[in-house]
Amino acid sequence: MPPLVEAIEELHGIDAAALPSALLHPTRPYVLRGVAANWPIARAGAASAREAIGYLKGFARDTPVTVSVAPAQAGGRISYREGLQGFSFTQERAPLPVVLDTLLRQLDDPAAPTLYVGSTTIDTWLPGLRDHNDFGFGALQPLASIWIGNRTRIPAHQDVPDNIACVVAGRRRVTLFPPDQLQNLYIGPLDRTPAGQAVSLVDFAAPDYRHDEQRFPKFAEALRHAQSAELAPGDAVLIPSMWWHHIQALDAFNVLVNYWWRQSPKWMDTPMNALMLAIMSVRDLPPEQREVWREVFRHYVFDADAQTAAHIPEAARGMLAPIDELRARELRARLLQALNR
Repeated sequence: MPPLVEAIEELHGIDAAALPSALLHPTRPYVLRGVAANWPIARAGAASAREAIGYLKGFARDTPVTVSVAPAQAGGRISYREGLQGFSFTQERAPLPVVLDTLLRQLDDPAAPTLYVGSTTIDTWLPGLRDHNDFGFGALQPLASIWIGNRTRIPAHQDVPDNIACVVAGRRRVTLFPPDQLQNLYIGPLDRTPAGQAVSLVDFAAPDYRHDEQRFPKFAEALRHAQSAELAPGDAVLIPSMWWHHIQALDAFNVLVNYWWRQSPKWMDTPMNALMLAIMSVRDLPPEQREVWREVFRHYVFDADAQTAAHIPEAARGMLAPIDELRARELRARLLQALNR
């Protein structure tokens, strides 16, 4: 990455056992330096890859996990093949201890294939690990996952939940972009993705700025808004909802622990489903009709307030009333019935 990319603002002295409530409602990213440095897994990771692997094996179950495997020529990038005809990796199933042993054997092999265990639920595959390696979230109950591999590069993507990602072994470089850089990041297909989220097609290690329909000249503008940091074991980065993030693992063995949580109730559906439906039913309307629906969405969704349905008796407002779990179930059933007609 260019050296002039802005550094992510750092916070020091944060207590991992009791995260400040302000960090649990983030609007901007922060690096939390040393926040988990006292975790046993982070101490092992700071000592050596071998110690970190040994520590993890003490918790790892024999239940198979999904492993993404890519040839060394892919340079660790978990993305698409040329022309977006398939992916640059395959997926296999193997017990986690076997994966860890394989990574251990390949520590000194510069031509080792990429191995990547992504988004694996800690409590399922490493029960007990969080007893001494965890953040204090108070009443919040985030989803805790672990990411294990060698030198991987994960293309820039967004997540709906807020996210704290903590490095516990190896070093990682994170590069963040605010949500408004969507048009400058050249996002790939929405419905055929490497790991569930649409990703930037730009290879950050070799961005192609040429003006061509298959190239990425506007990525230079995205970099003007980028923030970056290198994280060592015990460091974490706080990534607010929908911020684009590119993550590069820099060493032969790397482990990341992350926590996801949403500011909305669990019964709320993901906005991505609404986007898919809008693409199907609104995007290709005649221009005049599309403008009408732009106003409808503005009125009922983006600018909705207490006055939007004030002229309707409260008992008759239906979906225009505040949505709760019961109304959400009723709306979901109505949508399913309409979509399956």
